[in-house]
Amino acid sequence: MKYFFTWKEAFKSDASLVGGKGWNLGRLDRYGFSVPQGVVLIAKAYDEYIKYNQFDKVISNLSSIIHLNNLDEGNVKDGLDQLRKKIMNGSMPPAIVEELSGLLNSSGKLKKSWAVRSSAVAEDSVKASFAGIHDSFLNVCGLEEILSAVKECYASLWSPRAVAYRRNMNINDDAATMAVVVMEMVEAQAAGVGFTCDVQTGRQDVMIINANFGLGESVVNGAVEPDTYYLEAETLNSEAKLIQRKIGSRQGMTVLNKEGGTKLIPIDSAVSQVLSDQNVKKLGRLLQRVFDALGNSEQHQDVEWVYNGRDFVLVQARPVTILPRKTFPALQEQNDVWSNGNYRDSVPMVQSPLNRRLMKNIIDIIHHTSFTSLGYKLPVGIQFSKFYNGRLYCNLSAYQWGLYASMGGRPEGFNDFWGGHQPAINIGDQKPEPGFEDRAKKFSELVNEARKNAPKIWDEVSTSIQKITGSRLETWKDQDFIAGYDELGQIAGMLAKEFNFLAAVGSMPVFMLIQSLNKYFEGRELMMLNALMIGGTDGITSAEHGYRLVELAEIARKDVDAAKYLSEISFDALGWRELPDNSPFKKAFCEFVKEYGHRAVYELDIINPRWNEEQTYLLGIIQSTVNIADISKLRKEQKEKREQVWKEIKDKVLDSEQIAIRNLVKECQIGAGVREETKSVLAEVMEAYRIIAKKLGFRFYERNLIKEEEDIFFCTWSEIFSVLNGEWNGIGLQALIDMRKKWKKEMELLAPPDVILGETPRFEKQVSCISSNYLEGVPVAAGKASGLARLIKHPDEGVRLQPEEIMVVPSTDPGWTPLFLKARAVVMETGGFLSHGAIVAREYGIPAVVNVPGVMDIIKDGWTISVDGNNGKIFFDDKDIKI
Repeated sequence: MKYFFTWKEAFKSDASLVGGKGWNLGRLDRYGFSVPQGVVLIAKAYDEYIKYNQFDKVISNLSSIIHLNNLDEGNVKDGLDQLRKKIMNGSMPPAIVEELSGLLNSSGKLKKSWAVRSSAVAEDSVKASFAGIHDSFLNVCGLEEILSAVKECYASLWSPRAVAYRRNMNINDDAATMAVVVMEMVEAQAAGVGFTCDVQTGRQDVMIINANFGLGESVVNGAVEPDTYYLEAETLNSEAKLIQRKIGSRQGMTVLNKEGGTKLIPIDSAVSQVLSDQNVKKLGRLLQRVFDALGNSEQHQDVEWVYNGRDFVLVQARPVTILPRKTFPALQEQNDVWSNGNYRDSVPMVQSPLNRRLMKNIIDIIHHTSFTSLGYKLPVGIQFSKFYNGRLYCNLSAYQWGLYASMGGRPEGFNDFWGGHQPAINIGDQKPEPGFEDRAKKFSELVNEARKNAPKIWDEVSTSIQKITGSRLETWKDQDFIAGYDELGQIAGMLAKEFNFLAAVGSMPVFMLIQSLNKYFEGRELMMLNALMIGGTDGITSAEHGYRLVELAEIARKDVDAAKYLSEISFDALGWRELPDNSPFKKAFCEFVKEYGHRAVYELDIINPRWNEEQTYLLGIIQSTVNIADISKLRKEQKEKREQVWKEIKDKVLDSEQIAIRNLVKECQIGAGVREETKSVLAEVMEAYRIIAKKLGFRFYERNLIKEEEDIFFCTWSEIFSVLNGEWNGIGLQALIDMRKKWKKEMELLAPPDVILGETPRFEKQVSCISSNYLEGVPVAAGKASGLARLIKHPDEGVRLQPEEIMVVPSTDPGWTPLFLKARAVVMETGGFLSHGAIVAREYGIPAVVNVPGVMDIIKDGWTISVDGNNGKIFFDDKDIKI
């Protein structure tokens, strides 16, 4: 049997064999981090050691009588003390001694200085860190000393603090088994600990580095006050920004003792900071890589590092298992409610590694600025977004309370506009914070300002992007890509800060119009509003490209060459380029791609091709509608529906108020246009990131760093910049890519929960139906329609949707829009009154009901259903169907 594993072998095993510390070191080595040479004495060696010395019965008997309440009792303490002495004085099985001796002799490093570190099986996991619980030993020399240190590591499993920790964490003693890491000591000019978050405040956008001269033991065991460096880890910037430094008193430094072990010696406290600013930033980039590699850009890491005067070497990494829960004081007694409701419109997918932290950063800026721009102070470290199995979720409890406390917005009815199926927070008798009326007024002012400045903001973003992407990126040097990324980050950050106010241009007049209509049409105000918004005169960009596709289908029908091309069952997606230059369809389609080419299906993940790269989806829409497309008929039907609702208004509403309603309808249409155009401009920003990524993919492929150019999307920006800066040779990058590809596929097979209450995922089912033959949701587009239900899980399945069928979908982003004009009606599992799908359905005049819990599971493909977009109900024709 083999007892000592190399890092490579440790990586291929798991923590149950090599312990948490050993496995993480194996992963660090595999993913290209610099770690000392070493091996792991596997956990089975501990089991054999215990059996060889016949300690197993002693352990079993002692374990059975220990619980949290009697650890301080004399007999328990004496029992543990005697057990540790037995373990330290036991005999190591000859096979283990022989294998270690052979390793040391063959390496020629018998007299080398070693670190012997405990690596318990349950240690350094996502649930339990065991930080400082088990013993480790530095500067161990010679075979006998190493074996003695191994036995002391074993014995530390049975210290009162280790047993108490296990009892607190509900870890059975049967799982208390120990692997041991034996690794070369690194010559340390400086050392310390780095955290990819602020473990004190709970801030996840700040990294903390503790550093002292000499070995890191003085920092880890708290013997000195180290230097502390704070870095802001905003991913819109290529490197973490050093925002604060605290120079410690550094009462001493730990060095190697000639007789073995270590000692603390005094140092000159007047010496400047331990690490230069340049090295602090370099270490910050390294910590971000560990976060991305071991923590999957989600689980924060606690990293022990050593600086040898030239480079940083990592000697340990473990997950940060506990962070302070950061929320509003008023919500301390309530669970955090995480929802994918509104996010499912635009980012429902498992995010690609290159997009994950970038998109989260942009969305978090949007949320934070929504409050801070009003002068409202958020709790330090509050998180509005997090990942769950690769998908983004929003902290809806914090968001709802923030709206209430800052501006008096009550949580009742929140889901109708936000989308999702989360419970409303309990505000009890608590009042909004003082000044909420002024903040609400300021919000209105900022929205009005955004409305005026919208064209200028869009133009500024588009122009700035063009300056970056319009240059010849293939001629860029490595550092140019870093500068280009930083420049693009400034653009993205500026748009993110304006985004919520631009989006609100579409919501404020809606609320006002609902109030006006309520006076005359109480209970029917939503239906009336939906009908009034049909076929608005102001361009809604995401609706416009739908109209244009209908027109393109009409043009293709009259274009002999185009009609022939599209009549082929399996047409070549690039074949349209071979049409004659005088083809009306080819000319019109070129214009369409030029205008809307930055859009894509699920365009907020940069892994997805843009329409200017891949036109198969668009051509499929045109092909399926080429024989029925009739834009004049559509416009006529829209006009008839508008006139019908206006007739009712003229009969019931005073003339003076009719003018006010017309003005509000106009404002709603303008607002919807602003909202959708802002999303379009954000899509331009994401396309720019994709353009940079693709050029980097080609460069990395040429350098043999990745197998395929598209593999760049399974890297992270921190990894890319480390290569471009010359700090990493890229060895181990492909292993990370392969791991992430496999993980992404596994996550995509998992159904995303609608809500996460605290840490518990919850899948919502239909609870609002009061009859056996209908479901209820939010009515967002007026009208009624019946037809066959067609379940479409992804726009690529849109070819299955036939004209006059009812499209049933999980959620929609602008990439779904072309399918709306094929559908007789739309039903969505999530979405709110102001979601993209709702806006487009109203514009087109297609009946739509959204936010219907569980509808994708309840309705079956091919059922005949009726959609009532006036009252928000979906009826089943078959009365025998049970919900």
